Amino acid sequence: MSQSAPASTKKAKKDRTHWLYIAVIIAVVAGVVLGLVSPEFAKGLKPLGTAFVSLIKMIVPPVIFCTIVLGIGSVREAATVGKAGSIALVYFISMSTLALGIGLVVGNLIQPGDGLNLHSEQGAVQDALSKNEEAPHGLFGFIQSIIPDTFFSALTSGSVLQTLLIALLVGFALQSMGPSGEPILDLVGHLQKLVFKILGWILWLAPIGAFGAMAAVVGATGINAVVQLGMLMLGFYLTCVIFIFGVLGLILRVFTGFNIFKLVKYLGREFLLIFATSSSESALPNLMRKMEHIGVDKSTVGIVVPTGYSFNLDGTAIYLTMASIFVADAMGKPMNIGEQISLLIFMIIASKGAAGVTGAGIATLAAGIQSHRPDLLDGVGIIVGIDRFMSEARALTNFAGNSVATLLVGTWTRTIDKDQVHRVLDGKDPFVEVAENAGAST
Repeated sequence: MSQSAPASTKKAKKDRTHWLYIAVIIAVVAGVVLGLVSPEFAKGLKPLGTAFVSLIKMIVPPVIFCTIVLGIGSVREAATVGKAGSIALVYFISMSTLALGIGLVVGNLIQPGDGLNLHSEQGAVQDALSKNEEAPHGLFGFIQSIIPDTFFSALTSGSVLQTLLIALLVGFALQSMGPSGEPILDLVGHLQKLVFKILGWILWLAPIGAFGAMAAVVGATGINAVVQLGMLMLGFYLTCVIFIFGVLGLILRVFTGFNIFKLVKYLGREFLLIFATSSSESALPNLMRKMEHIGVDKSTVGIVVPTGYSFNLDGTAIYLTMASIFVADAMGKPMNIGEQISLLIFMIIASKGAAGVTGAGIATLAAGIQSHRPDLLDGVGIIVGIDRFMSEARALTNFAGNSVATLLVGTWTRTIDKDQVHRVLDGKDPFVEVAENAGAST
């Protein structure tokens, strides 16, 4: 009698995040309706949104610590694979920075959230975070403020910049330790799984937080809140489309001669899968197979695509900066250009290493705002209501960026068959799906 039956009958764990997506949509609609029908009662529900933001704030330090340490570890791993890895890392960091800059420019042009004037609705979270106890000013004062009293107090003080400093020190220390640091890096990896498990539980409360925040905002500002949120979503989607077909398309044409529209058509099935699941992770295996089929060497694909999923987060970068500007404008406390640039630098570092993890985007957004303008943190509750609506565009843009990067790195390292690329993109050599268990004997 075969002993392998139990293993073969083990069911894969179902992904139920689509139910969360549906619940958030229902909660947002219900919040809008309640805010319009009964404004005074709706404004009293603001503590629901504030409590949810407090939970996000609670989990931010360990999220930042784990993602930064593992992100630096990934840099070391990718850099050891030679020329392709080094080129890919430089390209990914450059493009993410460009995407963050584009998000800032577009955010300042359309000024989403301007006119909502929610500063009069500040909650307990804001008030607590606004108490800056005689913090020293100037450059030296800033440097002093990011040095924690003790190594572990950085994770409990609520200062994201202190957490970032400790994470950078730990990450680079592990990097310098080489193979002997691998067990510690593995431990941080397990800790990250624990932290994101807790974050996942918190996110199941997102419908309640979104309902309370949306009801309170609409109750205080009327239909104007819905219009401004719609403007943010529309601006974000348009920016992502322009980034894919304008910026990435131009770079692809200039450096390789390939057509972005043909590439998108070739990867059409994967784009539909991502749109349905709101996660670019779902298309990772097929992207690697298709990039090999299109003519990129397997070794290059194996380096660029997985690394890109951690470091080439173009859509997430655009979202982080545009959402930050929206929150500042909505709270009636817009950020000056200096604050925006320092926030951009923080986001470049903090966004690495959290790709494919549900809720990492909203956690990173909260971390950035908390580190630079803690008096605006309460406004994150507004974004929670529409975050899920923008997740598809983030994932699609990230995916497009990784596919373009693979062709670029393949071209720069001469590990690509350009004739094969043209045959595939012209439809002369279509990709044929092969069952994963094909050829396996039973």
